[in-house]
Amino acid sequence: METRVIREITPLSENDFMYVADRHKKEFDYPIHIHDVLELNFVANAAGARRVVGDSSETIDNLDLVLITSPDLEHVWEQHECKSEDIHEVTVQFRINFDMTTSVLRFKCYKSILHMLVRAKHGLAFPCEAIQLVYHRLVKLSTIEDGFIAVQEFFYILYELSKFDNARELATSSFAKIGIESESKRILKVKNYIDEHYKEELGLEQLAGLVGMTPTAFSRYFKQRTSKNISEYIVDIRLGHAARLLIDTADSVSEICWRTGFNTLSNFNRLFRKRKGCSPTEFREKYQKTKVII
Repeated sequence: METRVIREITPLSENDFMYVADRHKKEFDYPIHIHDVLELNFVANAAGARRVVGDSSETIDNLDLVLITSPDLEHVWEQHECKSEDIHEVTVQFRINFDMTTSVLRFKCYKSILHMLVRAKHGLAFPCEAIQLVYHRLVKLSTIEDGFIAVQEFFYILYELSKFDNARELATSSFAKIGIESESKRILKVKNYIDEHYKEELGLEQLAGLVGMTPTAFSRYFKQRTSKNISEYIVDIRLGHAARLLIDTADSVSEICWRTGFNTLSNFNRLFRKRKGCSPTEFREKYQKTKVII
């Protein structure tokens, strides 16, 4: 069955900042899609539904809140095993040019929000305590008639969410089609090198040498600034490329294994299942689709 990836046309005009849709429904029926605007999507009472963001696929609980800021990041909420007759969904689509050096978010007081928006290029899922903190404000957002007050209220919600460092990035950078960003030139240099040489054997000593550090010091430095150790980061990059090849090519699983830098097929299958929750073959069957942007 062909599945279309729709480029959603939002109701926002050039002079609008945000659009809020608050609705109750019995099922998820909107197809996988992308859009040029940023989106904060809240879902309640939909345990068992499946959320797909790039190469991330997760079954959600009763509360789910995700921020997406990349225009090319495919996403969808699917019915899956959800039995609810009253799904509550609040979607906020908005415009902020946070990549521009002239953006208001470059001021210090917005630093945490800017950092969150950059991370959300991968899709950002918030923990339950964050959702509960902003829930009452979020569900009242559509009832605020004064546009200025509504925008201020939304910025307050973003600010509260930006305090949660334990929000999880969902898609790998290669699947989200975003550039590598980092405040550290050393980290950026190493990430660029890994992205260009992920198919090759990569050692800690080799990578530390790129930035003139000892392996021990570099390992600690990388973990502090990325929240991942270097081996985890390399695996994520390789799996991201593997996921795209599984969807975009007809290459065999074993061919993709070797092409993405894994040394054995068994190791590739084990890591893929651990990170993605299914085998490479199952992943391909689940996401096989003809992509049509309309």
